[in-house]
This record gives sequence, C-alpha cells and structure tokens, in this order.
Amino acid sequence: MRLCWAGAAWQLLPDRALLAEDSATLIVADAHFGKAATFRARGVPVPHGTTARNLGRLTDLVQATRARALVFLGDLFHARESYARETIAAMTAWRSAHAAIDMVLVEGNHDRSAGPMPEALAIRVVQEPWPLGPALLCHHPQQHDDGFVIAGHLHPAVRLSGRGDDSLRLPCFWWRERLAILPAFGEFTGGATIARETGDRVVAVAERRLYEIPAARSELFQAAR
Repeated sequence: MRLCWAGAAWQLLPDRALLAEDSATLIVADAHFGKAATFRARGVPVPHGTTARNLGRLTDLVQATRARALVFLGDLFHARESYARETIAAMTAWRSAHAAIDMVLVEGNHDRSAGPMPEALAIRVVQEPWPLGPALLCHHPQQHDDGFVIAGHLHPAVRLSGRGDDSLRLPCFWWRERLAILPAFGEFTGGATIARETGDRVVAVAERRLYEIPAARSELFQAAR
C-alpha cells in the first residue's frame, strides 16, 4: 500500500515493515531477536526457530524492495540472554550476506537492557529522534515540534468484532497526522490493542495482506494485495 505522508512517499508492506521510497530505506520495529532464547534461559519452554524465520523474512523484504538501507526502530534484541551463541552466529552470518546494506538501530529500552551491540553485526546505534528525510525515527511514540515521527514500541493491534462474541486481534499500522506507529516485526512479540481516535488511519495485517479498517466498522476491507 502506497501513501503520501509528511510530503514523502511510503510503502506499507504486509510483512509488517515500511519502505521510504525516496531513499530505498526499509524500516522495521521491535524485532526482539533472542526473545525465545531468553524465555528458554529463564526456564519457560517455548519453540525454537523464531530467529531463522525472522531473518528469512528480512531477507525477502530486502530483496523485494531492493533496499539500500535498513533501520530498526528499537528493541532489536530482547535481553542479555538474547546474545546466545546460536542467535549471534545466525545473525552474524545473515549480516555478512547483506554487507552492502547500511544498517542502523535507533536504540530502544530492551536494547539498553541487553547491553552493547556485538561489533560483528556492524549495525550503527543511534539515539532518537534520528532524521530520515522529512521524518524523525524513534523507538518511543512521541509528538515532536521538529517533524513527523515514525516509531514502534507499542506493538499496536486492532480488535475486530463479529457476530455474537466472535473477535480477533490483528497487528496494525497506526497513523495520525504527525505520528506513525509500526507493528512489531518479530513473530514472538504479542500486541497491545490501540485506542483509536477520530482521524486515525488503521491498516491491519492478516495472512500477508493489508486491510484498511474504517472507523466504527467491524468488517475488513481489503486495501492492497
């Protein structure tokens, strides 16, 4: 789905990512690499394989968009236990395969808790707000006098109700006049139901498709394939 916002062209992508067309910059929020490993290290039995699947999705996005840069809007890693040997080995191999792409992390709260970024990943760490064209890239959603903000952190999701007691919750892009919040990229992240206000634009993600959700409606309207 293409849209014009802040005087620039953007593409909302069904793999929960955003592309800045002018700079061919791919933007993702809240990957939380190593979250499953963290849970296992703390004695919670969760499945393996989320790192490989998330890296595979990133590879597909980079190839499909021909991105020249990749920006992570915070919480690239989940905790100190995320730096497990297997996780870092997989990410280092992936980074080497995409060495030509400039990668930047806008530091989030989980990144600070996890500790210094492994140097082998060659990902620059910057502080919010970090400018990209007409937008300011942040981890934490905020209003800013100097520009339009794109952020993550909240893992936004929209709840849709059907007949009877049927309902479901889907990750979504959440757009306001001067603030855009991206869905969490990571598979093992969960989501928080948004409190929609008049004028908000909400685009849900389901089965690798985008659906614009009109205000005060429960039906799904397909906006792009």
